[in-house]
Amino acid sequence: MCGIIGYVGPREAAEIVLGGLQRLEYRGYDSAGVAILCDGRIEVRRATGKLAQLVKRVHSDPPCAAHSSALNLGIGHTRWATHGGVTEYNAHPHLGAEGRVAVVHNGIVENYAELKQALQAEGIRFASETDTEVIAHLLELAISAGQSFEQAALHVLKQLRGSNAVVMICTAQPDTLIAGRLGNAGGIAIGLGEGEMFVASDVPGILEHTRRILFLDDGEVAVVQPGQVRVLDREGRRVEKPIHTIPWDPVSAERGEYRHFMQKEIFEQARAITDTLRGRVNFESGVVKLETLALPEVPPRKIHIVACGTSAHAGLVGKFMLERLARIPVEVDYASEFRYRDPLVGAEDVVLGITQSGETADTLAAMDEGKRRGARLWAIVNAIGSQAERLAQGYIAMRAGPEIGVASTKAFTASLVDLYLLACALAQAFPQPGAPDPFAAARALAQLPGWVSQLLAPNPLFEELAERFHTREHFLYLGRGVNYPIALEGALKLKEISYIHAEGYPAGEMKHGPIALIDEQMPVVCIAVRDSVYDKMLSQVEQVKARHGIVIAVATEGDAEIARKADYVLWVPEAPELLTPILTVIPLQRLAYHLAVRRGCDVDQPRNLAKSVTVE
Repeated sequence: MCGIIGYVGPREAAEIVLGGLQRLEYRGYDSAGVAILCDGRIEVRRATGKLAQLVKRVHSDPPCAAHSSALNLGIGHTRWATHGGVTEYNAHPHLGAEGRVAVVHNGIVENYAELKQALQAEGIRFASETDTEVIAHLLELAISAGQSFEQAALHVLKQLRGSNAVVMICTAQPDTLIAGRLGNAGGIAIGLGEGEMFVASDVPGILEHTRRILFLDDGEVAVVQPGQVRVLDREGRRVEKPIHTIPWDPVSAERGEYRHFMQKEIFEQARAITDTLRGRVNFESGVVKLETLALPEVPPRKIHIVACGTSAHAGLVGKFMLERLARIPVEVDYASEFRYRDPLVGAEDVVLGITQSGETADTLAAMDEGKRRGARLWAIVNAIGSQAERLAQGYIAMRAGPEIGVASTKAFTASLVDLYLLACALAQAFPQPGAPDPFAAARALAQLPGWVSQLLAPNPLFEELAERFHTREHFLYLGRGVNYPIALEGALKLKEISYIHAEGYPAGEMKHGPIALIDEQMPVVCIAVRDSVYDKMLSQVEQVKARHGIVIAVATEGDAEIARKADYVLWVPEAPELLTPILTVIPLQRLAYHLAVRRGCDVDQPRNLAKSVTVE
């Protein structure tokens, strides 16, 4: 969703804000803007398109060319349009009618129509089509009525319905930023510096400047001034907040030697998996300990996994892992649908949310629904201090580090490892007759980082495939068993970043429809590793070839039979069946990446997509 940055301190505010926005550009990028407080006035610069357009605007027309104050204050925003088209006048920040306040906002003001109608009845003229502008006008009216900036901010936030994150500045208090969070509309992180303070919607935006961060929860407001921050509840009462020291190095949010963040993050997967295993598995005994997730005294009756997009595909793999190892029934729901189907969830169940950002609105809402029905809440999450982590009664951190590319890669494989760890931990705590040995299953994880490293070695076949197939407009992905969700994920990666239409399908269902699509122009990606359904997958490969389809197989190293049948083979190391999805997805990530690059696509920022979807 949209990116927010704020700064107050002695340094040049515009440069700090622009630098933060560059690190958050992946959160929204159809327009951007800054508002800088300069000698009692607010200067706004906005531009549509990539953030580079705003940078040019600011550098050619500096907002504070003759600024005389030793204290500098500013806010900025990168937008992913919800209300109103992609125009400069709809870009944030938005000003009050008299120009005394400026606001940036993430979320949707659900009651903005009635608020706008009331403001128009008072003679307020609107300059944009956005819901955000009502916040600016309400704030300015409250200050004009005699309220302080702080009082006015609290008053206005109480009037807003829906999930919203807001950051505000006011000419009456040139040393103060006020940030508020309502519901689950993205994070608000406050960075503590020496004589300066930072505000951001996501930690990477300010990590260059500080690692000491506090996070706002639902209903909290932060009054941010140089060297200090006060956090208040909705009624203005002081709230004590813990300060987190974030262990991410700013270099982790830079591309370094890689052409794209997605490429970098693909190649970070061996390290990310090592990090997510570290301290959790005794590789001699096979004992798994998850310190941040306390298991119940009795096994859950059922686990309901709720997630969106790539995380939902991880959940589908997790269903196989949990049911096979722990023998606990699992349902997997798209979080966006879960609360609308009156799910049968009770106190004996667990609702497990999977979310890289920890701020995905639909996943948080599904977790809230589970909580309302009495279920235990767990989360698998990457972002430290995120809302999902705080909402859950227990969580497992992915430990993937910052993932900047919109198309998730290392967070996906890290979440698969976390699901496998959870399955082992439950199986060890609640042994079931006939289940596989969970201690042996855990010991197998010791080899996983090495297997992943093998898959990241140079391989000219990816460029060859990209050269041959980059003009094709349709791909079919087939998988069975635990690798069926990987067919879904491989297809999603391809369409996300290359704009090639791709469909993932259970291979056993091919004859019930997709087989009609197969001809000599159709590349079919078949995940055919040596597992319990290997023979079935061989049959699907033969059926594709019988119809002159082109087979790109993902197969176990040394499989001579698949090498004879397929046109191309992407090899993966031999591994236990439940660990194969962590391996088979990596060649599909690399294939999608190379095809997108060959087609000239914007790999890190595919059109119409944002990294974290914090509104419905």
